[in-house]
Amino acid sequence: MRIERATVDDEPAIKALLVEAGLPVDGAAAAFAQGVVARDAGRIVGAAAIERYGGAGLLRSVVVAANRRGSGVGHEVVSAAEDLARAQGIGELYLLTETAATWFSGLGYAPVDRVVAANAVGESIEFTTVCRDTGVALHRRLA
Repeated sequence: MRIERATVDDEPAIKALLVEAGLPVDGAAAAFAQGVVARDAGRIVGAAAIERYGGAGLLRSVVVAANRRGSGVGHEVVSAAEDLARAQGIGELYLLTETAATWFSGLGYAPVDRVVAANAVGESIEFTTVCRDTGVALHRRLA
């Protein structure tokens, strides 16, 4: 398996993974201009994207193929997305999740008030429409 930058050609496979996982697809194509994918034997088995908002970023669309969950793919795509964010000068990441708060906590993300998150990355479609009233906001400073 290898982790690499997402390309426009990856969009259909990423969208299929998001739909399969029940995750929102609104705005995902644009977000993956700053995203990563995990490939195994030419197949995309995981992905994560970053939306930049000044010095902060929104980690979004973290997804792993159902048959690869629990194998470390999620950790690897999040780590690669964080490296991408750091390389772009992003000093902190926020995210919204309805189902994976405990999992992200294990990666160093801590709960944060939605108002704080919205002040940093609230222009995102995640905050304005997709998860406007739902989801737990989490935050992590990048070293």
